[in-house]
Amino acid sequence: MHMGQPDLPELTHDCSRCAALCCVAYPFDKGAEFALDKDTDAPCPKLNSAHGCSIHDGLVQQGFTGCVAYSCAGAGQRVTQELFDGESWQDDPDLLRHMTHALRVVRPIHEALLILQEALNIPMPDDLRARCHAMMAALCPQDATSIWDFEEPEVQEALAEVPNFIPLLAPYVDMRA
Repeated sequence: MHMGQPDLPELTHDCSRCAALCCVAYPFDKGAEFALDKDTDAPCPKLNSAHGCSIHDGLVQQGFTGCVAYSCAGAGQRVTQELFDGESWQDDPDLLRHMTHALRVVRPIHEALLILQEALNIPMPDDLRARCHAMMAALCPQDATSIWDFEEPEVQEALAEVPNFIPLLAPYVDMRA
């Protein structure tokens, strides 16, 4: 019996539906990718009050290639819209650490779902396809309304399994494509 692919969350970023979580959650060091140092859970000094980047059109020229390369894979808007009902840390500063923690939990799950979704394009034996679908289902907790739903052992175990699963597909990849 084949297990079907679960309903996937939106896996592309939509900054207009996010609370600029990536501009707050992650630290960066001044260097080749970032023009300044920033601590974890500290708003980037280039972030404006409208949840936007004040230098977005000039990120590369101003030394922020790390921002250009980044994608939350839809985790930012999922955290903002679904887990926090559209609320923002900018309106309620007490939400900041909760929202950024949620982004750091949900983003790797969304990235794993993207990888597994792409893996399904590879012709593979039914047992591997079923395993791929099972991991995807585990990474998509039903009726998730809290970050705790994504921190459940079955979700985190599936996330940890993805790096071990992908190499199993190597024999089925057509390198001529």
